[in-house]
Amino acid sequence: MAVAHKTIIKRITAIGDKKIFVLYFLLLVCSFLHAEDGYELWLRYKPVSDAAVLASYKQKITSIQLNGNSPTLQVIKEELSLAFPGLLKTTVPYVSDFRNGTILIGTPSASSTIKSLGLDSRLNAAGEEGYLIVSKTINGKSCIVITGNSDKGVLYGVFAFLRLLQTQQSIQSLNIASAPLIKLRLLNHWDNLNRTVERGYAGFSIWNWHTLPGYIDQRYKDYARANASIGINGSVLTNVNANATVLTASYLEKVAALANVFRPYGIKVYLTARFSAPVELGRLHTADPLNDTVQQWWKDKVKEIYTLIPDFGGFLVKANSEGQPGPQNYGRTHADGANMLADAVAPYKGIIMWRAFVYSNEVPDDRHKQAYNEFVPLDGKFRPNVMVQVKNGAIDFQPREPFHPLFGAMPKTPLMMEFQVTQEYLGQGTSMAYLAPYFKECLESDTYSNGKGSTVAKIIDGSTQSYSITGMAGVANIGNDINWCGHPFAQANWYSLGRLAWNHELASDQIADEWLRMTFTNDKQFVTAAKSMMMASREIMANYMTPIGLHHIMGTGHHYGPAPWVKLARADWSPVYYHKADSAGIGFNRTATGSNAIGQYFPGARTQWENPATADERYLLWFHHLPWTWKMSDGRTLWDELCHKYNSGVDSVRWMQKTWDAQQSKIDNQRFQQVKMLLAIQQDEAVWWRNACLLYFQTFSKMRIPDQYEKPDKSLEYYMQLRFPFAPGN
Repeated sequence: MAVAHKTIIKRITAIGDKKIFVLYFLLLVCSFLHAEDGYELWLRYKPVSDAAVLASYKQKITSIQLNGNSPTLQVIKEELSLAFPGLLKTTVPYVSDFRNGTILIGTPSASSTIKSLGLDSRLNAAGEEGYLIVSKTINGKSCIVITGNSDKGVLYGVFAFLRLLQTQQSIQSLNIASAPLIKLRLLNHWDNLNRTVERGYAGFSIWNWHTLPGYIDQRYKDYARANASIGINGSVLTNVNANATVLTASYLEKVAALANVFRPYGIKVYLTARFSAPVELGRLHTADPLNDTVQQWWKDKVKEIYTLIPDFGGFLVKANSEGQPGPQNYGRTHADGANMLADAVAPYKGIIMWRAFVYSNEVPDDRHKQAYNEFVPLDGKFRPNVMVQVKNGAIDFQPREPFHPLFGAMPKTPLMMEFQVTQEYLGQGTSMAYLAPYFKECLESDTYSNGKGSTVAKIIDGSTQSYSITGMAGVANIGNDINWCGHPFAQANWYSLGRLAWNHELASDQIADEWLRMTFTNDKQFVTAAKSMMMASREIMANYMTPIGLHHIMGTGHHYGPAPWVKLARADWSPVYYHKADSAGIGFNRTATGSNAIGQYFPGARTQWENPATADERYLLWFHHLPWTWKMSDGRTLWDELCHKYNSGVDSVRWMQKTWDAQQSKIDNQRFQQVKMLLAIQQDEAVWWRNACLLYFQTFSKMRIPDQYEKPDKSLEYYMQLRFPFAPGN
């Protein structure tokens, strides 16, 4: 208790007035209750604040008719029992008849009434997971129907309906049909069995393997609720830098316990498979995918898994990359390795997600080119239940990257998108960076693989390449911090991943609007101000970290803070490899006169980058090494433009601080103060990035920082000597 509260209580006690003490104590309790720690995410279910809207909701929602008794219908009932009393400030009874305001929930197979409503054609279009929310008159009563072809679809429909209420939308005349554009919508947890999280900035792993399977933490259920509410239907529980121990019998029982929690919410569990598991666990002398004994070992292991978890999703595999074992250890291809595992899971309708994140320092070619070079020759050689999981860009989740050239280059192989929700290269846990615009930037990029309009989104959803299975994954930013994601605004990136995986056509500002209203408040002034911060935040970070196409100049290992001066024995882990600054200029020449990585793109896409005079300047130094005096489109020299971008990034963080300070009266103090402090850290880090990078690049340009900008208050040597041996997520 704060000192001020202790002092007041002492004075009240001295007065001896018990009534005053009780009153003050109640006020004190209320002040603590008003504080919010962020645990509820976007499922807070606080009372609808607009009196007129609340009255209309109470008129339209008077009773519930729930048809069915499956585990999924039971969790729907539990969710409504949380939501309606919170939102409407009253309980809503369950009935068997129809009244004005009845919410009719269920599938046509469970409800003859729903079956009789003539919704067949629309339900056919909804598929297995889609839903309808429609206003209907039933037996002369005005009702709302929430239905789908499966209980899972109904669950998604219920969450969509609750989202309408949470964001105070009209429900007077509903006619909503929605179905996911992508089939597999997954979170990839880079969680280790010792509960550390690689690239995790929100504490330890939420999976407590030590107490599983006997102890089922409530957080597991709340995790499933949150994912189902945004349409995520799969969770890869373990790190891509895999540990074979998770495939042992005792750990599979723990995995099965989590699968049992997730199943009613429509979520399948997946695991990462360490390719050398037959050697490490089975004591075989080889893990050669063409070896009969190895193949049988995997078939036996898969049978063991499906006996415990009948709806197990399959494996995600990182192989022959960054020290991970793989088929190339035995002179085999990625297709050989993936197909062996695919054959093992195929009888159970499982899938293999084989990551395309491969590169080697022993290969002399540009790292940008290596995945394309390895995988394109294998197009059409993978089993039908294999997906190649491709990062959004060819390097590694940089603040800005051109889309990966593999998109559109493998028409015979389903390609699955891999985004990074955790902010490994975007300020980590201390920075506000709303990533929906980042995701959309990639998804809306035109590959020209099948003519103009062949966007990355249309490739991964199968509409351009006609893939039989489609998928989008995001590397999770979830930990055991009370608010799940560390930074309060980092929750928006988890939310955005789910919403865009369901419907990549949604606008970034719409997603931000939903999340703010559900997570904080429906106050219009707050939503407008906070949304402006969110929508600008990623661009602000790109400006003060890696402007004009610079990339991978972060501190090595932990990737925290600037370190453009680092030169390691391994070139492709060295920032100097990527910016190539010298007295002549800066940037990586990936044109035909350089590494020719640009040649991996289709001609229509290449044209936006190959001529530096007309190139999209956001990617200029990604593809070109240009002189410091190069004239930019705004008339500045390249050096002056770098100075401008770095300084505008710092100024913009200060704008975010002022914008946030004005919101204090509109939300709870706990989260307001939390974001305020984090923005102060971000401002310091933006200054650090600006000063360190400009001082370093100035050693090559030999040019002055223009007079209108703040000058660094510390030396380059100071920044070069900074060390972070215990940076989180390393």
